[in-house]
Amino acid sequence: MTPGKLPIALTIAGSDSGGGAGIQADLKTFHAFGVFGTSAVTAITAQNTMGVRAIHPIPLETVRAQIDAVAEDLPPGSAKSGMLATADLVGTVAGALRDHRIPNYVMDPVMVATSGHRLLDEDAQEALVAELLPLSTLVTPNLHEAAILTGSPVATLPDMRQAARRLVEMGAGAALVKGGHLPEGEAVDLLWDGTTERIWRRSRLETRNTHGTGCTLSAATAAGLARGLPLEEAVDLAVDFVHRAIRTAPGLGQGHGPVNHFAGTRFIPGLHIP
Repeated sequence: MTPGKLPIALTIAGSDSGGGAGIQADLKTFHAFGVFGTSAVTAITAQNTMGVRAIHPIPLETVRAQIDAVAEDLPPGSAKSGMLATADLVGTVAGALRDHRIPNYVMDPVMVATSGHRLLDEDAQEALVAELLPLSTLVTPNLHEAAILTGSPVATLPDMRQAARRLVEMGAGAALVKGGHLPEGEAVDLLWDGTTERIWRRSRLETRNTHGTGCTLSAATAAGLARGLPLEEAVDLAVDFVHRAIRTAPGLGQGHGPVNHFAGTRFIPGLHIP
């Protein structure tokens, strides 16, 4: 980050009308890290904590125009992508990232919502691997997404280790495999950057309030990168932020509730939620 200049980050994702995930979660997270958030909306969803009711894709040319408008006037120091429903949209985003040489790209391969609703066409999976993975500074799959991307089961820590290495071999700059659903009762996140491995272990929090955790983690990492932090430090801050955001979740809604984006970071103190 240039001294005295407010860092900028870009989120390319779908809109969540319930405010817990997608663009809304990303912008809240950027703000929590003291980063100016910009956005390119890929789809409008009608959803709440109970599930997704409708999805309205944004035309490809409009998605591209949003990224162009941001990059040409407010060049981001990092970017993240979330919901990219179709192969054509994946190609559009990849082209924009390449053309504008947007740095520090974090790829969150959103495939299924917390509620179980599928958010990615099957043919778009191949496009993610072929077009976006090689552009990524970091890819952040959960166990299910890592299994789909690598074509191998991912259910244990050794599986996570193998998947992270495979994703880097496939072109990612680094891979953070999220093990929040390991059967052992621990929440484990594993980072492999091609040289160094780091593992975060925490007691799993028994809660229904996990809506938007993947979006929040990738956005927090992108925010740290926009601030000029090394990748491992950016991931460390992001993992810590998400853990505290889950632990202090406000308990909203009747389904999978949102996390607490007021949880605060090491940069900015949090706001207590009664």
